[in-house]
Amino acid sequence: MNRKVRIGIDVGGTFTDAAVIDNETYEIIAKDKIPTTHHAEEGVAKGIVTVINKVLKDNKISPDDVVFIAHGTTQATNALLEGDVAKTGIIGMGKGFEGERAKGETNVGDIELAAGKYLHTVHSYIDSGNLTDERIKDAILKLKSNGAEVIVASEAYSVDNPENEIKVIESCNKEGLYATGGYEISQLYGLMARTRTAVVNGALIPKMMETANMTETSVKNANIKKPLMIMRCDGGVMTVEEVRKRPILTMLSGLAAGVAGALMYEKVSDGIFFEVGGTSTDISVIKDGKVMIKNAEVGGHKLYLTSLDVRTLGIAGGSMIVVENGKIVDVGPRSAHIADKEYEIFADESKMSNPKVKYIAPRKDDKANYVAIECDNGYSYALTVAGAANILGYVPENDYARGNDKAGRKGWEVLAKEIGISVEEACTQAMNIAIKKVKVIVENLIKEYDLNTSIIRLVGGGGSASIITPYLGEMMDMKFNIAKNAPYISTIGVALALVREQVERNVANPTENDIRRIRADVMEAVTKAGANPSTVEISIEVDSQKNILRAVATGATELRTKDLNTAKKTDEELREIAVTATGVQCEEIELVAKTGRWNAFTANKIEKKLFGLVKKKKYLVRVIDNEGVIRLQKDNGKILRVTKGDVNYRFSEFVDHMTTYSDAGGILPKVYLFFGEKQVDLSGMTSKEQLISVVNMELEFIDEDSQIIAVASREN
Repeated sequence: MNRKVRIGIDVGGTFTDAAVIDNETYEIIAKDKIPTTHHAEEGVAKGIVTVINKVLKDNKISPDDVVFIAHGTTQATNALLEGDVAKTGIIGMGKGFEGERAKGETNVGDIELAAGKYLHTVHSYIDSGNLTDERIKDAILKLKSNGAEVIVASEAYSVDNPENEIKVIESCNKEGLYATGGYEISQLYGLMARTRTAVVNGALIPKMMETANMTETSVKNANIKKPLMIMRCDGGVMTVEEVRKRPILTMLSGLAAGVAGALMYEKVSDGIFFEVGGTSTDISVIKDGKVMIKNAEVGGHKLYLTSLDVRTLGIAGGSMIVVENGKIVDVGPRSAHIADKEYEIFADESKMSNPKVKYIAPRKDDKANYVAIECDNGYSYALTVAGAANILGYVPENDYARGNDKAGRKGWEVLAKEIGISVEEACTQAMNIAIKKVKVIVENLIKEYDLNTSIIRLVGGGGSASIITPYLGEMMDMKFNIAKNAPYISTIGVALALVREQVERNVANPTENDIRRIRADVMEAVTKAGANPSTVEISIEVDSQKNILRAVATGATELRTKDLNTAKKTDEELREIAVTATGVQCEEIELVAKTGRWNAFTANKIEKKLFGLVKKKKYLVRVIDNEGVIRLQKDNGKILRVTKGDVNYRFSEFVDHMTTYSDAGGILPKVYLFFGEKQVDLSGMTSKEQLISVVNMELEFIDEDSQIIAVASREN
């Protein structure tokens, strides 16, 4: 019987990669790459279908055996960075006293995307109280005559009733124009932010529609029956139909894919993931086994869009060396790729005839202080971080970034002689300058996310992972490793991606019905996007300050009974992990509860301050899954073991016991549930009634004697 496979495709700036993965064992069956087809008539879609056909044919895989196919892309991100977006017309709407405010807030003007790159808009306003087909058509034609290629309909309070925005969109479609509405992007109030997000989304539609249509057609023509999925910026995937409506969600999707792949292979509790390429390194945070997410920004303005918190730094394998006054003073941000030079470490030593140092300006406006090596025979090479790392012995044999040490040393000897130091000293100086830049970002992320320094691990991905990660690990005295299949980690992340959807609404003091409704809506959205309902996990958050009710749902495209064949840890192995994560002695750690894939450990820890005069007792809680990943770390928590049948009275008492009281009233603890395969985050609840209501919803369909672990934590 033919085995079923998953296909992941990652469209990068230089190459389009594909990976084929066995759906049962998660073994990589095949991987391939071709140059990205930027200049083809069909654009990047041609490269996608070429690489699909190639891996199917070369590995004798039937299209019928493909159970999942998805791709991640930098196209939306690149379009924004390069200003390659459509001019967008805005039809603002409002009525009565709010009308004048709506007129101003929907006219967002030109949006700066990058230095000197703008998204241009034109604006028209219609009073919603006098909204006729003729007025809508006149506004559309006026915007079209001013160069608008796509229309955004944005009305005050459309999140409550999008009827008028829908009417404008339908009229645009009759006129042959792409259109979108603010209600399609967000269910949050805040007309200006909603309009701005819709405008960025709209400006991407023409380009993304063309690629999405071509790619979807090509996949169908390859006789693959499963629908093509697209990677989202928050690490999930969505259908092509959703891309047509919300292409903005694909921003940074290539970055999301790398860390998604790493989390499948690397059992990281708290850590930093590096996707290292030739020109830049993307740095993201893993906390409690999950990647961290934040609000995205464009041109310094926040959007109603969440994406991975990724910090990008112009230090990577191809980063060039800067010399001034006979000293190495900087590394990067220019790379060998930008300077159009070959790396010295990948050169043919025999072609390096009588090399000499030449200082160049990679870009016209750069200072001519970047080091290149020029040879008598016309060959020219850049001195790079990759060369320095190889020469110093940080890149192992058979690594993707392993080069020719003899060629590399021949290039660096010329520079070393010119500045009067040894090759090793020159390489070390360059590496120290480069890696210290990475170290600053990592230290800030550790502090910002309060990562547990006892268990932090640095994980390297991308083709140049070994050039950055080992040196940084040594510099920071931290554990590190290179991810399995690091050069293809993004492609693997796409192939193994989960479906993710988020719904947000402005609701003050949400009732049980409000919570039930948003849960049902996000469940419908995530299953519509391809998730198997039995795998879906939903978290509810109530932001009482901003009156936001938020539901996030994640699910697998089909039920997975194993996680990349990872063996379950023994109780003793799990205990050792808890010891490391808490810093207490092994005999002081207690395994207090087990259920499903969850193992809950507790320990008491005495902290001494003021020379031991003040002692503070902490109740440490660590919940660890069977694979050894710490999923919850609380330093002021309690655990309740309970069956579903006992929840109603015992859980209520538990919450009361952990609630703190002051003149301002009671402050609920942060609460989390663990049962079966599920972890439920209830930390966003603001009232006990909401908390109990959501607990009952979560436990509605499990057996009365099912074991549940509840964790409550007082925030310091």
